Amino acid sequence: MRFDDLAQINPPTRLEKGTSARFVEMSSLPNYGRDITTFDTKPYTGSGSRFVNGDTLIARITPCFENGKGAMVSGLPDKNPAFGSTEFIVARPKVESDARFVYYLTRTEDFRSVAISRMEGTSGRQRVAWQQIASIEIPDISSGEREEVGAILGALDDKIELNRKTAATLEEMARALYRSWFVDFDPVHAKAEGRAPAHMDAATAALFPESFGEDGLPVGWTNGRLMDVVVFNPRETITKGKLVPYLDMKALPTSGLTTELPILREFASGTKFRDRDTLLARISPCLENGKTGIASGLGPGVVGWGSTEFIVMRAKDGVPFSLPYCVARDAAFREEAIATMTGSSGRQRADEKRIAEMPFALPADDIWQAFSEITIPMMEAVESKGRESQTLTTLRDTLLPRLMSGELRVGAAKELIEEVA
Repeated sequence: MRFDDLAQINPPTRLEKGTSARFVEMSSLPNYGRDITTFDTKPYTGSGSRFVNGDTLIARITPCFENGKGAMVSGLPDKNPAFGSTEFIVARPKVESDARFVYYLTRTEDFRSVAISRMEGTSGRQRVAWQQIASIEIPDISSGEREEVGAILGALDDKIELNRKTAATLEEMARALYRSWFVDFDPVHAKAEGRAPAHMDAATAALFPESFGEDGLPVGWTNGRLMDVVVFNPRETITKGKLVPYLDMKALPTSGLTTELPILREFASGTKFRDRDTLLARISPCLENGKTGIASGLGPGVVGWGSTEFIVMRAKDGVPFSLPYCVARDAAFREEAIATMTGSSGRQRADEKRIAEMPFALPADDIWQAFSEITIPMMEAVESKGRESQTLTTLRDTLLPRLMSGELRVGAAKELIEEVA
């Protein structure tokens, strides 16, 4: 059967010109992900693709298609349509129960390789026509099994998305606490105004002073530098040629703290780090794009290595490992770090020496202990959710082509999921 036996391609969707509606641009489509997490709202101009919940979006232009950009639309209010890039192809299931199957079909290597082979146009601006997508031959799977396949793969993606949201919430809480305590001094402001600090028990509140000194810092705190609490690019030794855990730049996430699992590689030349060190990309555009993470999976006492374009940030003794990460993700810090960049266009690098000199307010040691007790469990939970999602992603990507081709039956797939769960 053909793809257009299962789905309408670019179906007519009514949206009045000038109507305010949700808008999705190409950058909002995930790479090999299902869900769109960012929508804008703007007046419809009369141009662009139009779609509703349950539709699948396919990026038709190179390199977006090759990079896996696509999504299944969800989260739109009521039955209101949204619109987006003219470079989207919209696939709408002819039967509502096929919505997830249609999406996952577009994710298979067989489907994508045929579409890529049918691209036309000048180098760097090639596109696949919607008619070519419509005519792709697909496996003839019964309606009931299509629904089950979509449900199995969808359940895995649902869990991955839940993990993402939970991890994002926990991380945001830790980062907000860092800014509240060490940048904005909210507990001190509250006590100075005669109020109890918000969201804080009495014992923790007692650790903070009730006023500010002439230097503008909480009484008892001192002016310091970031290097007073963080070791930058700590010295470590690895024998050249030794097989040790390795992380490259693509292993760092642009959001969240969970890196890809390290691989074993013979040490040559690069940064050296241990579990719980924060890795910050220093080169353009990786720094601007947010590439940052916490090293993990190396093993107790193991020194790993990675890209020469990492800045390694390790918490000093008595400072929780959550602190360097919260600093590295802070918007004000990143703005200052970007301002230190020098070099030729497109190859600029941040200066870790200037970053290390950034001012930092130094609290009493007992405040470090309180920050540690609150934020480290959060960081560990975020790491756990991230690793679980990586396992589920691998399972989903393994099951996807086998279920779609009919090689693996639904019952056997459920057994494999139960073994992992």
